[in-house]
Amino acid sequence: MANNEQDKINQILLNIDNEYYMIVKDILENDEFKKRLNYHHHENKSVFLHSLMVSIYSYKITKKLNWDYKSAAIGGLLHDFYYNDWQTTSNKNKPFFKKHGFVHAKEAKDNSKLHFDEFMNEKIEDIILKHMFPLNIKPPKYKESWVINIVDKYCSLEILKSPKNLPKYLGLNRKES
Repeated sequence: MANNEQDKINQILLNIDNEYYMIVKDILENDEFKKRLNYHHHENKSVFLHSLMVSIYSYKITKKLNWDYKSAAIGGLLHDFYYNDWQTTSNKNKPFFKKHGFVHAKEAKDNSKLHFDEFMNEKIEDIILKHMFPLNIKPPKYKESWVINIVDKYCSLEILKSPKNLPKYLGLNRKES
């Protein structure tokens, strides 16, 4: 991860409210979660930064609406807690529907249960599993799941800045390392 991204993360963490931080502190400080600092999300952003932004925006929206903002904060942070950096792990021989966009939600849920079982509940599992709707066929069950689904799309709009990379994100033409 570039220093400017670490600076951005540090600035964000300095400015978030204490209640949010107390909800997600154990996840943010977890060594396994910190590995996502080195996992590519889209373009030059790490999975860590992307997940942090989805979590914070979702927390703020659901808190303002007086919904379950704790589950939104946790689910937003763990929605992309998958096993490895999909952009550096070859999967070119996998069938289309077994590629990252279709399978990482289940991987993230399984990995979250493995590392953060004490945070998991039915709503957080739904948030993680359904954040890729409509790629994942079943729609979100909870209103908080819908928030994460929409906020995740919003936070991923940066891919439109580089149209030449769109096939990579669709699993059609991935750069292999």
